[in-house]
Amino acid sequence: MSIWWSLHLRRDAASVPLARRLLLGAMETAGVDPDISYDLSVALSEACANAVEHGGDGSRDDRSQAYRVTAYLDGEKCRIEVADTGPGFPAAHGGRSRTPARPAPSDAEHGRGLCLIRELADHVHIGSTPGRGGAVVSFDKILKWRKDAPLVAV
Repeated sequence: MSIWWSLHLRRDAASVPLARRLLLGAMETAGVDPDISYDLSVALSEACANAVEHGGDGSRDDRSQAYRVTAYLDGEKCRIEVADTGPGFPAAHGGRSRTPARPAPSDAEHGRGLCLIRELADHVHIGSTPGRGGAVVSFDKILKWRKDAPLVAV
């Protein structure tokens, strides 16, 4: 079984729960274990929130810029990618983000998203879009299925 979908969403906070609900609905319909679905939906929410907050190029019409979410359920794995048009990650890091040397302070309101994604997914790649700028966050998770799953891979 293979399912994929792609969305172009406006950089607006209201787009985050939309992407999350679409993912949860697809996973439920396919018969993915609810715990796996929840982990992926939280990771997706964090990646989308980062795109909404940091993904613009600073132009005057910044709020209308879009970001892209693509999800693939292929066999026993789900891959999700969130790409934006912002400045990307610093070239000093090879275009890749590193886990912070120390976690965000417990009273901080920001700074935990990428760490959460790393904890919830099996494999994470964080980088910049070559030649165009923008950040790309992609992550994979091995799927587990409910016993009554209608779309289990054979």
